[in-house]
Amino acid sequence: MAPDNRIAICPGTFDPVTNGHLDVIGRTSAMYDEVVVGVVNLPWRKGSTVFSTEERVEFVQNATRDMGSVLLVDFARQRGAMTIVKGLRAISDFEYELELNQLNHHQAPEIDSVYLMASAKYSFLSSSGVKELATFGGDIDDLVPPEVAKALKERLSR
Repeated sequence: MAPDNRIAICPGTFDPVTNGHLDVIGRTSAMYDEVVVGVVNLPWRKGSTVFSTEERVEFVQNATRDMGSVLLVDFARQRGAMTIVKGLRAISDFEYELELNQLNHHQAPEIDSVYLMASAKYSFLSSSGVKELATFGGDIDDLVPPEVAKALKERLSR
Protein backbone atom coordinates (compact mmCIF):
# COMPACT_ATOMS: atom_id res chain seq x y z
CA MET A 1 0.00 0.00 0.00
CA ALA A 2 1.36 3.43 -0.92
CA PRO A 3 1.96 5.80 2.02
CA ASP A 4 -0.87 8.24 2.69
CA ASN A 5 -0.36 11.49 4.58
CA ARG A 6 -3.89 11.34 5.97
CA ILE A 7 -3.07 8.22 8.02
CA ALA A 8 -1.12 8.34 11.29
CA ILE A 9 0.03 5.68 13.74
CA CYS A 10 0.06 6.00 17.54
CA PRO A 11 2.26 3.17 18.81
CA GLY A 12 2.79 2.19 22.42
CA THR A 13 2.85 -0.52 25.01
CA PHE A 14 -0.38 0.74 26.61
CA ASP A 15 0.17 -1.36 29.75
CA PRO A 16 -2.29 -0.08 30.71
CA VAL A 17 -3.84 2.49 28.39
CA THR A 18 -4.30 5.72 30.36
CA ASN A 19 -6.45 8.79 29.88
CA GLY A 20 -3.25 10.53 28.74
CA HIS A 21 -2.83 8.00 25.93
CA LEU A 22 -6.48 8.44 24.99
CA ASP A 23 -6.04 12.22 24.95
CA VAL A 24 -3.17 11.93 22.43
CA ILE A 25 -5.08 9.37 20.32
CA GLY A 26 -8.21 11.57 20.34
CA ARG A 27 -6.29 14.72 19.41
CA THR A 28 -4.53 12.80 16.63
CA SER A 29 -7.88 11.54 15.30
CA ALA A 30 -8.98 15.16 14.94
CA MET A 31 -5.94 15.89 12.73
CA TYR A 32 -5.86 12.77 10.52
CA ASP A 33 -8.48 10.88 8.53
CA GLU A 34 -7.40 7.59 10.06
CA VAL A 35 -5.37 6.71 13.16
CA VAL A 36 -3.72 3.33 13.54
CA VAL A 37 -3.09 2.41 17.18
CA GLY A 38 -0.24 -0.08 17.34
CA VAL A 39 -0.06 -2.09 20.55
CA VAL A 40 3.48 -3.35 21.06
CA ASN A 41 3.37 -7.04 21.94
CA LEU A 42 6.89 -7.43 23.37
CA PRO A 43 8.17 -4.13 24.78
CA TRP A 44 11.94 -3.89 24.72
CA ARG A 45 12.40 -1.10 27.25
CA LYS A 46 9.81 -2.12 29.82
CA GLY A 47 10.21 -5.89 30.12
CA SER A 48 7.14 -7.97 30.88
CA THR A 49 3.66 -6.50 30.91
CA VAL A 50 0.85 -6.75 33.46
CA PHE A 51 -1.74 -7.38 30.76
CA SER A 52 -1.42 -9.67 27.75
CA THR A 53 -1.30 -8.20 24.25
CA GLU A 54 -4.87 -9.35 23.66
CA GLU A 55 -6.09 -7.66 26.86
CA ARG A 56 -4.30 -4.41 26.00
CA VAL A 57 -5.72 -4.45 22.47
CA GLU A 58 -9.22 -4.98 23.86
CA PHE A 59 -8.81 -2.14 26.38
CA VAL A 60 -7.70 0.25 23.62
CA GLN A 61 -10.47 -0.89 21.27
CA ASN A 62 -13.12 -0.35 23.94
CA ALA A 63 -11.71 3.01 25.03
CA THR A 64 -11.48 4.36 21.45
CA ARG A 65 -14.77 2.95 20.19
CA ASP A 66 -16.31 6.45 19.90
CA MET A 67 -13.33 7.81 17.93
CA GLY A 68 -14.57 6.87 14.47
CA SER A 69 -11.27 7.24 12.63
CA VAL A 70 -9.20 5.06 14.97
CA LEU A 71 -8.20 1.60 13.82
CA LEU A 72 -6.20 -1.02 15.65
CA VAL A 73 -3.68 -2.92 13.52
CA ASP A 74 -0.29 -4.50 13.92
CA PHE A 75 1.73 -2.64 11.30
CA ALA A 76 1.42 0.98 10.18
CA ARG A 77 3.17 0.31 6.92
CA GLN A 78 0.50 -2.19 5.92
CA ARG A 79 -2.01 0.64 6.36
CA GLY A 80 0.09 3.12 4.43
CA ALA A 81 0.71 5.50 7.35
CA MET A 82 3.22 8.29 6.71
CA THR A 83 3.23 9.65 10.26
CA ILE A 84 4.01 8.28 13.70
CA VAL A 85 2.41 10.37 16.46
CA LYS A 86 3.69 10.19 20.02
CA GLY A 87 2.90 12.13 23.18
CA LEU A 88 5.62 13.86 25.19
CA ARG A 89 5.36 14.64 28.90
CA ALA A 90 8.88 15.70 29.86
CA ILE A 91 12.43 16.19 28.62
CA SER A 92 13.19 12.53 29.36
CA ASP A 93 10.44 11.49 26.92
CA PHE A 94 11.95 13.78 24.29
CA GLU A 95 15.43 12.32 24.67
CA TYR A 96 14.16 8.77 24.27
CA GLU A 97 11.84 9.63 21.37
CA LEU A 98 14.58 11.59 19.55
CA GLU A 99 16.75 8.47 19.48
CA LEU A 100 13.84 6.31 18.30
CA ASN A 101 12.96 8.87 15.65
CA GLN A 102 16.45 8.73 14.19
CA LEU A 103 16.42 4.93 14.14
CA ASN A 104 12.93 4.87 12.57
CA HIS A 105 13.96 7.43 9.95
CA HIS A 106 16.98 5.32 9.07
CA GLN A 107 14.69 2.31 8.51
CA ALA A 108 11.83 4.16 6.81
CA PRO A 109 12.75 7.68 5.64
CA GLU A 110 9.29 8.13 4.09
CA ILE A 111 7.62 8.02 7.52
CA ASP A 112 7.80 11.15 9.68
CA SER A 113 7.25 11.57 13.40
CA VAL A 114 4.97 14.16 15.02
CA TYR A 115 5.00 14.84 18.75
CA LEU A 116 2.08 16.16 20.76
CA MET A 117 2.77 17.73 24.13
CA ALA A 118 0.75 16.09 26.88
CA SER A 119 -2.28 18.04 27.96
CA ALA A 120 -1.54 19.78 31.26
CA LYS A 121 -3.94 17.57 33.21
CA TYR A 122 -2.09 14.43 31.98
CA SER A 123 1.50 15.70 32.03
CA PHE A 124 2.28 13.63 35.14
CA LEU A 125 0.48 10.47 34.02
CA SER A 126 2.36 7.28 33.15
CA SER A 127 1.35 3.64 32.91
CA SER A 128 4.05 2.69 35.42
CA GLY A 129 2.79 5.30 37.89
CA VAL A 130 -0.78 4.03 37.51
CA LYS A 131 0.38 0.44 38.11
CA GLU A 132 2.25 1.49 41.24
CA LEU A 133 -0.80 3.35 42.57
CA ALA A 134 -3.01 0.32 41.88
CA THR A 135 -0.56 -1.98 43.65
CA PHE A 136 -0.84 0.04 46.85
CA GLY A 137 -4.57 0.69 46.65
CA GLY A 138 -4.38 4.27 45.37
CA ASP A 139 -7.28 5.92 43.55
CA ILE A 140 -6.80 5.40 39.80
CA ASP A 141 -10.42 5.85 38.70
CA ASP A 142 -9.85 9.19 36.98
CA LEU A 143 -6.54 8.13 35.39
CA VAL A 144 -7.66 5.19 33.22
CA PRO A 145 -10.87 3.94 31.59
CA PRO A 146 -13.25 2.23 34.06
CA GLU A 147 -12.67 -1.33 32.77
CA VAL A 148 -8.90 -0.81 33.04
CA ALA A 149 -9.20 0.50 36.61
CA LYS A 150 -11.24 -2.56 37.58
CA ALA A 151 -8.80 -4.98 35.93
CA LEU A 152 -5.76 -3.28 37.51
CA LYS A 153 -7.32 -3.37 40.97
CA GLU A 154 -8.10 -7.07 40.56
CA ARG A 155 -4.67 -7.95 39.20
CA LEU A 156 -2.38 -5.73 41.28
CA SER A 157 -3.97 -4.83 44.61
CA ARG A 158 -2.17 -6.18 47.65
